[in-house]
Order: sequence, then structure tokens, then C-alpha cells
Amino acid sequence: MGAQLHEKGWGPYGMVPFGYGAPVFPTAPRRRGVYAAGGPGVLELGSPLLAVVEAWASGLAGRSLLDWGGVALRVERVEPVEPPAFASGWARLRTATPVVMKGSGRDENGVRTTRQAWLLPGEPEFDVYFAQNLRRKAETLGVDPEVSLERVTWVGAKRSFAVGEGLKVGAPVEVELRGAPETLRALWSWGLGQANAAGFGWVVA
Repeated sequence: MGAQLHEKGWGPYGMVPFGYGAPVFPTAPRRRGVYAAGGPGVLELGSPLLAVVEAWASGLAGRSLLDWGGVALRVERVEPVEPPAFASGWARLRTATPVVMKGSGRDENGVRTTRQAWLLPGEPEFDVYFAQNLRRKAETLGVDPEVSLERVTWVGAKRSFAVGEGLKVGAPVEVELRGAPETLRALWSWGLGQANAAGFGWVVA
């Protein structure tokens, strides 16, 4: 499964249905411009595919250390977290990491000017491409694809990250979505926007 997800992706669009947030250390001293690390912390991983979650649980069971980019994290315990029910078919989701979304790269005349057109909330194409990404994720998982972006209620600070070739530009967001409860639970477990497997768009639990 690991080889399939990394080489081919999953479903008709070749998407990779998992995400994660950066390790968080609540008691670490805060210093401007420095990532706060040290002491007890939490690392969140998520996927709407049960097989992926089971593989993670199996891989982490009995493991005392986790190498996170060259930093040794001591594993104290592993706890499953169920997604909210979203029984009303409505959800407000906020991300802990920036949401990245690539647009068409075309100007007002329809001429493509770039292949790296990263969109920020509020820009003309953002809502359309964001909603399309939601539907593609639902279709990838075989759940109801009738999911919609109702509105963006908050936008965090713009950030850019060097990932692979070039920079990805995005910002944390809070959005209101409407759709089938099963679809909303899947999106909560997966993340919002693109490149969730690279740590973008992780939803705050």
C-alpha cells in the first residue's frame, strides 16, 4: 500500500489520502523566529482509509523512537481519535498548517503564464479550485461528492515553503462546508487543499 500511495496514488485522480500536522510541544518555551520544541508533545497523523490507519498503528506499536526529519521523538503512547459526527451535514474546519491550492495559471485573456500559480483565499480562482479539490477527494474515496464550500471565515498569515522543486505558497484557513456527514468526516481526517501528504492543510482536531 505504501508503494502504491507514493508511486501511483489512490483512486481515479491518483491522490494520496493522508495528512499530518507538525509536532506540537505545548510546554516548550516560545522564542521569536524559532520553532518551539522540547518536553512532551503531540504528533497527529490522519487518513480516511482504515487500511492506512491500521498500517500506522502496526508500525508504531512497540516503537520507542520516531525519526522526524533527523529529530528523535520518543513515542510514549498512540491514541486513536474519531472524527466528529457532522450529523447536520455542516462543518467548520480550521487548519493548523497552510492550505496550498494551485490555479489555472492563466491571465484575464485565458493565456497560460505560469505552471506554478499558487492561490491564496480571496483570489479569484481560489473558491472554485478549492471546491473542485473537495469533490475529487470524495470521488477518490467513493463517498458522496456533493460537498460545497459555503464560505471562508478566517485566513491566517501567508507562508511559503520549499518542497521538492520551487516554493509552495499558502495560508491557514477556516472554512464552512456542507455535505454528507461521511464526506465531511473523511475530509476532516484527510486535510484541506492539496499536498496533504507533505503536511499542508492539516485540520485542527
